[in-house]
Amino acid sequence: MKALQIVKYGEIKDSLSINEIARPSLKANDILVEVKAASLNPIDYKMVEGKLKDMISLNLPSTIGFDLSGIVVDKGSDVNNFTIGDEVYARVPQEQMGTLAEFVSVTSDLVAIKPKNSTFEEAAGLPLTGLTAIQALENIGIKKNDRILIHAGSGGVGSFAIQYAKVKGAIVYTTTSSKNVDWVKALGADRVIDYKTEDYKKVANNLDIVFDTLGGDYTFDAFEIIKDGGKVTTISGPPDEDTAKHMGIKDYNLPENLSKLIDKKSAIYKLTWMQPDVEQLNMISRMVEDGAIKPTIDLIYPFEDGIEAYLYLATGRAKGKVIVKMSKKN
Repeated sequence: MKALQIVKYGEIKDSLSINEIARPSLKANDILVEVKAASLNPIDYKMVEGKLKDMISLNLPSTIGFDLSGIVVDKGSDVNNFTIGDEVYARVPQEQMGTLAEFVSVTSDLVAIKPKNSTFEEAAGLPLTGLTAIQALENIGIKKNDRILIHAGSGGVGSFAIQYAKVKGAIVYTTTSSKNVDWVKALGADRVIDYKTEDYKKVANNLDIVFDTLGGDYTFDAFEIIKDGGKVTTISGPPDEDTAKHMGIKDYNLPENLSKLIDKKSAIYKLTWMQPDVEQLNMISRMVEDGAIKPTIDLIYPFEDGIEAYLYLATGRAKGKVIVKMSKKN
């Protein structure tokens, strides 16, 4: 079968290759999925560039990708929760990474039936971003009437987080560029901040929550605009001590400048290191089927143009999800 693989660390165009590899074998609790679509995520190209070598060890060549949607074509002897022909979607665990392939073997306990009203392409764009947004917001206890700023509202995580925060009854501020203001507003944001013409720190302040999807200065600046006792939830900043332990980082201490900011505001700070969760996937399916969450797709590439798809994603200009379609049949 064909698969898009990382063959070395470095520039995307030089480090990815479509190769012929063996179809994966099945363990007793695995299902074999014929992949119909896979979505691309920033973690993918960061791995290609070697930025995550210290955290995620790969034996190269290694097939890329974490998100998939497709059809169950075989199952292990202990699998009772799926039948051949089921239409499914998943964010696969690290040890089963490799969804940019014609077939993928994945632990059945981490797979959900895809939303009935979604195409394979739409479903493929939901798992990683949806799970990330839900876990980041639930980890700090988002609740009705919370005032929250979500950075980068037109991105994959941001666009899902806006919708989920509205499901929870929050008052949502978000940042985006001028060309995406109307699109992001349609997702339900109460106040869209055009970062090219407005200073978000002057528009959104005394907030209950900041969702930092960007890292760098945005992580530290979040403490300027939360209220005393407010919360900063991040997917790009330094880990908090509990999360560092879960990530296997030993003898970790928060950076001193971050610790001082937390103490000054009596704030809660949390990095989310997203984990596959089938119950949350099932919840996503229900929200999509109810119309509370709408999948957001920017571009769909054919499998043979998968490298070009990653090059586009790495520009940071994607509005929603970038999808690779594995088959012409839907």
